[in-house]
Amino acid sequence: MAETETKTKPKTKRKYKLHLRVPVEVEEGEVIKDQAEKCGLSAAEYLRKLGLGYEPTSIVDNQKVSELAKINGDLGRLGGLLKLWLSDDRRSAHFDKKTINGLLKDIEKTRTQMTEIMMKVIHSKK
Repeated sequence: MAETETKTKPKTKRKYKLHLRVPVEVEEGEVIKDQAEKCGLSAAEYLRKLGLGYEPTSIVDNQKVSELAKINGDLGRLGGLLKLWLSDDRRSAHFDKKTINGLLKDIEKTRTQMTEIMMKVIHSKK
């Protein structure tokens, strides 16, 4: 792809017949703009959605879920590597089985908790 080309899809412009004016204080305007930015929306689109009863989804929450998913994947890979490493009896002979099983249970418990948190964040915004 050439450097001048972009991968964004073209936005279709909506033609509105009515424009509403909302007087706000400077500080209020900044808060509205900040909230809209957190949702990945323009201030107008943010206010329109709020006024129509929609609850805009914050992209910040989605970013947090993405970070949790990466950590969850890392934990899964760590558990897999640990299991692979422990499959060689010669190397694992000096480890206590109780300690190893406890570590594996902790990894799985953490992964389960992270998955539950991710699902709560995703479902709370729908």
